[in-house]
Amino acid sequence: MRRLIFQEYVTLDGYAAGPDGGLEFFDAISSQPDDDNLELLESVDTMLLGAETYRLFAGFWPTEASAGEPIAEKLNALRLVVVSTTLRSAPWGPYEPGLVVRDLDAVRALKAEQTGKDIILWGSITLFQSLLRARLVDEVQLRICPVLLGVGKSAFPSGGSPVGLELIEARPWGAGGVLVRYRPAN
Repeated sequence: MRRLIFQEYVTLDGYAAGPDGGLEFFDAISSQPDDDNLELLESVDTMLLGAETYRLFAGFWPTEASAGEPIAEKLNALRLVVVSTTLRSAPWGPYEPGLVVRDLDAVRALKAEQTGKDIILWGSITLFQSLLRARLVDEVQLRICPVLLGVGKSAFPSGGSPVGLELIEARPWGAGGVLVRYRPAN
């Protein structure tokens, strides 16, 4: 079975975005090298996104604006799958358009495919929270930025049953950040 890896940049207090959805805290790490993400992309062949993150990504990654980004070429070569009940199509600039699926059963089927590498989920907080509750997430990678927001959009589900996690790795990352990797406990 293919693994589903969720990766998110978060503030030290656990926010994935500011109260208005802003990502200005990314500026604290914008000059960090992407070497480990380039390495991660070697083990991934599918990018899974929710509709909101898809719109954000589609406005940047498949455009000329991303030309200087080290991961752009590999990211744009990934198979794109968008989970959405509202989108009918998912164009990706000059690249292969994405596949739009409607529910978590489609994600479950995607994971069960016999061929293929791992699946990466970037952003897409609402989708991540649903996938985590459905026990479809195999790894949670957090790139913790050295910023405190105090308020914003949490990366983590609120309410419901607690989700236990087992530490895989924790190490310094960039200038003052920390990369942590967890697997959901059974």
